[in-house]
Amino acid sequence: MSDRPKVPDPKQLELLRGAVAQLAPVLPLLQELGKRFEQHGHEIALVGGPVRDAFLGRTSPDLDFTTDASPDESLAAVEGWADTHWDIGREFGTIGLRRDQHHIEITTYRADTYDRTSRKPEVMFGDTLDGDLVRRDFTVNAMAIRLPSLEFVDLHGGLADLAARRLTTPAPPEESFADDPLRMMRAARFAAQLGFDVASDVRVAMTERAATLEIVSAERIRDEFTKLVCAPSPRPGLALIVDTGLADHFIPELPALRLEVDEHHRHKDVYEHSLTVLEQAIALEGPADGPEESVPGPDLVLRLAALLHDIGKPATRRFEPGGGVSFHHHELVGARLASKRLKALRYDKTVVKAVARLVELHLRFHGYGEGQWTDSAVRRYVTDAGPLLQRLHRLTRSDSTTRNVRKAQRLSQAYGDLEERIERLAAEEELAAVRPELNGNEIAEVLGIKPGPVLGEAYTYLLSVRLDDGPIGKDAAREKLLAWWAERSHTMR
Repeated sequence: MSDRPKVPDPKQLELLRGAVAQLAPVLPLLQELGKRFEQHGHEIALVGGPVRDAFLGRTSPDLDFTTDASPDESLAAVEGWADTHWDIGREFGTIGLRRDQHHIEITTYRADTYDRTSRKPEVMFGDTLDGDLVRRDFTVNAMAIRLPSLEFVDLHGGLADLAARRLTTPAPPEESFADDPLRMMRAARFAAQLGFDVASDVRVAMTERAATLEIVSAERIRDEFTKLVCAPSPRPGLALIVDTGLADHFIPELPALRLEVDEHHRHKDVYEHSLTVLEQAIALEGPADGPEESVPGPDLVLRLAALLHDIGKPATRRFEPGGGVSFHHHELVGARLASKRLKALRYDKTVVKAVARLVELHLRFHGYGEGQWTDSAVRRYVTDAGPLLQRLHRLTRSDSTTRNVRKAQRLSQAYGDLEERIERLAAEEELAAVRPELNGNEIAEVLGIKPGPVLGEAYTYLLSVRLDDGPIGKDAAREKLLAWWAERSHTMR
């Protein structure tokens, strides 16, 4: 670390001035809290993300502090000052509180590490700010501001790394990642969120220690992976987990997309194609505060579906006579693989089901081809997509990565025509709520049957009539139902 500048260079000074301006609105609160701890004989410092974000010109929603006080001593210091408090994290040395609109967490100096075979850290409390900072994941998160003096503490060159937009670790990276392997996932997440490059020694350590990620719980990995996928630019982070081998240990289907392409069997690089589809899907998301039909971003379901839409290709690849390559039914295989992988990562059932369904449907549009879909096919497309229709629109459009401009324009126009037909039929027929024109009670009355499997068959038949023929009215629906019933009865004899 001897090569790091002792005196801030002009770029770092600019960052310092920006941080002061960014923290100006909360300085009174910081000093109030600092004085309270000082009066109780304790140290306290603003630390981690809020300090880093101030230098980046971003407002952090939470304020994180570190102190030599125990949780009980911290509660004593804020008594009468905090609007409310909670101590869910007390066993880890953390208390939470709220002051006005500010969410605050105060944690006793930590020195916890993994025992390197367990999924959970051993909680150990430290006694100095220096010791607390060196155990943090990256130098840009190991900067602090002592309170109430507002002294800036940067023992590990975090400001220089911030100015250079690089990720390094306060301790040697192999040691840091041995203490908590999840930090390797955080490196990828920060690469995606902040646009930082990962230092070469950090990348080497990630590659060498990738297998140790397996001692981390699926839930913790899932949470970091979700933050990565939902970052403004996920591609650098995803490339990092693939290139270092991390992905092999929790989502091996992603690196498996790097299929060999030889001069005799040409096809798209499926891995690069998938990353491009993800980027194009992100570009089609609506604003965060937009209406639901705009698919406000970041949308986890759309992004996971874009990333995983072709994971069935490696298992279905076939070399055809003449040098062609086929991937028959890769959407069905991919849907099963996506479901299995997301379940293993402990995603909730709603996310798993939605992503798998989008993967299954992502090729459905290509049956539309030159625009020869019937109204019946359009109704089925909408019905099968259900509430995922707007995401399916975006996924399908994103899946076009051809460099052939004419072909890309033709596909875009064809899908535009399909969307227009969907809108027209939706306006005419309320497609979002397609139902048989006779409800369950009416079907039972017409056929003289009771609720049960046979009523379900009749309902399904009338739904297919509705999808094929559109609205035909109750009388016509009743006639078709009776004709179907007579045919069924004849067949059952």
